[in-house]
Amino acid sequence: MALITKSPITPGQRFRIALKTSFTKKDPEKRLLESKKNSGGRNCYGRITSRRRGGGHKKHYRIIDFKRTKFDIPAKVQSIEYDPNRSANIALIAYADGEKQYILAPNKLKVSDKVINTDKQKAEFDVGNNMRLRDFPPSTKIHAIEVRPGSGAKLVRAAGAGAQLVSIEGNLATLKMPSGEIRMLHANCRATIGEVGNHEHQNIAVGKAGRSRWKNKRPRVRGVAMNPVDHPMGGGEGRTSGGGHPTSPWGQLAKGFPTRIKSKPSNRMILVRRNGRKMKG
Repeated sequence: MALITKSPITPGQRFRIALKTSFTKKDPEKRLLESKKNSGGRNCYGRITSRRRGGGHKKHYRIIDFKRTKFDIPAKVQSIEYDPNRSANIALIAYADGEKQYILAPNKLKVSDKVINTDKQKAEFDVGNNMRLRDFPPSTKIHAIEVRPGSGAKLVRAAGAGAQLVSIEGNLATLKMPSGEIRMLHANCRATIGEVGNHEHQNIAVGKAGRSRWKNKRPRVRGVAMNPVDHPMGGGEGRTSGGGHPTSPWGQLAKGFPTRIKSKPSNRMILVRRNGRKMKG
């Protein structure tokens, strides 16, 4: 996809950078839609528990097939569509038995291409095919990866993301994640060949505050711009940077330490953290 900038005729177009879309279908498949409620960041008591959320355009949730459990039945890509719930685009596929499903659209996947979900070791390594990690050759780019066999894809689902298979040793597969983290997963976990499409999503500039409101994003006020009664970093004569360690409004430190729980069981599967440090043990 190419980036689009316009000669501005309104203030909102002055800084906007958009993508030239190539969607082949405008209306989504009705059978694969679910209603979606907007909480506005509030809990069941009406209290704000997640700040900076609210408003936004009404949208439906597209049911994505993250498990890919229809094995050895070829499917044909019918359309590439927009999904308002994620940065990646989605592809509508139709299996040979007539069933239709949505999957994440990998880079270079086109309409009328064939994809398949299989456990056969001699299957073709085409973009969009879903297989077990043990069946991939080393250095394969993959996405939509399971954390546990049969749990459905949880990792590497954002636009432009792609992990690399490093090696297979016994029942463990070693992967290099998009963040640089090197971790192990069970070799029977499933993944899809290729990188997630829409890789230029990161270059989009919304151009105006109203577009953020359409996306359910409310303004974010800096703590140093508040009064002392509202934030620990607020107050001071003139403009200040806070003078102390950055914190949340409730005093929780915001920088300088890892937030991952040290006792998390899956820590033993991480070999190298995203910051380049090797995990102990």
